[in-house]
Amino acid sequence: MSEILRTVDLAKDYLLPDGEILHVFSGLNFSLDRGEIVAVMGASGSGKTTFLNLLGALDRPTAGKVFLDGEDLSAKNAVSLARIRNVKIGFVFQSFHLLPEFTAAENVALPMLMSGRGRAEAFRRAAEVLGEVGLAGKARCRPAQLSGGEMQRVAIARALVNGPAVLLADEPTGNLDWKTGEAILRLLLDLHEKRGLASVLVTHNEKVSILCEKIFFLERGALERAV
Repeated sequence: MSEILRTVDLAKDYLLPDGEILHVFSGLNFSLDRGEIVAVMGASGSGKTTFLNLLGALDRPTAGKVFLDGEDLSAKNAVSLARIRNVKIGFVFQSFHLLPEFTAAENVALPMLMSGRGRAEAFRRAAEVLGEVGLAGKARCRPAQLSGGEMQRVAIARALVNGPAVLLADEPTGNLDWKTGEAILRLLLDLHEKRGLASVLVTHNEKVSILCEKIFFLERGALERAV
């Protein structure tokens, strides 16, 4: 396996309304190999989502660097980062973030359309990936017509439609009951292996984390690998 994602002395601060500075974490060093799946755990407010957003170039660090496939993301402008996010990184969120007025197929096709692919190709690929996640018959349904588990499957399909190398999932089972969440987790693990992804799962659920190859804990501003 070869490294695809790495952070060097990563730090993130926020300026609060009262003028105080909130130090979320500093000096975080992390690496992820191709084909590897890891869990990041920690208490609420420990900075797990912030860390994931920095890995995925949704936010910029206060200090330190993130390297994706050897590229220094801190050296990229906003347009370049948007392109990288669209093509190289798949995101799955706890709250699904589906567009309610769009069908499942339209939600899944959107990243391809945004990357400049033709409409026919985008919807053909969307149909294929919806089939992969077990929703071949739900392509024309809007989110309000789907269950929570089905909405998360649509979100997973959307995350993977452009064939990213990295999958970042923030509490992907957090809004689901355990039975549904377990099915979603099994699906993520299956797709991770099938596609040879490098995956990071942020979770507070130990049942989720033990299925990953490595577990990291983000506590008191430090990232430590579980022994």
